[in-house]
Amino acid sequence: MNIHIFCVGKLKEPFYLQAAAEYAKRLGAFCTLKITELPEQRLPADPSPAQIEAALDREGEALLSKLPPRTGLIALCVEGEKYTSPQVAGLLEQWERRGEAGLAFAIGGSFGLHERVKQAAWVRLSMSDMTFPHHLARVMLLEQIYRAFQIRRGSPYHK
Repeated sequence: MNIHIFCVGKLKEPFYLQAAAEYAKRLGAFCTLKITELPEQRLPADPSPAQIEAALDREGEALLSKLPPRTGLIALCVEGEKYTSPQVAGLLEQWERRGEAGLAFAIGGSFGLHERVKQAAWVRLSMSDMTFPHHLARVMLLEQIYRAFQIRRGSPYHK
């Protein structure tokens, strides 16, 4: 299975880099993983709603233009549906049965994802009602994808 993660913003903190690298290494046994970092648009300290919308539009266009053909998109967004880890495993299995090229996850920047990206998504996924830094969301997503593969395998990892 091909899994592609699109992230707005670049990981810089060593602790996030190390955690992401560890889960990427573990995922190598289950899938072909590609992570694409897209530049976060620069905004003033107190941006107007119009400035935020324009930045999200540019980020969304960049993301959608890089989405490979026949690849399903899961948008991580606060208004998305909450899934348990076994349900995420079911999503992966369901997509794999469709026989498509791959599955992509989109993590927005500080202001989230443009509505166009959310509308293009097969699934809108919320990680929690709590707010997390988008860099931490990447690590959490990688861990959940790894956990989903372990659940599908019947491993006790997820307990």
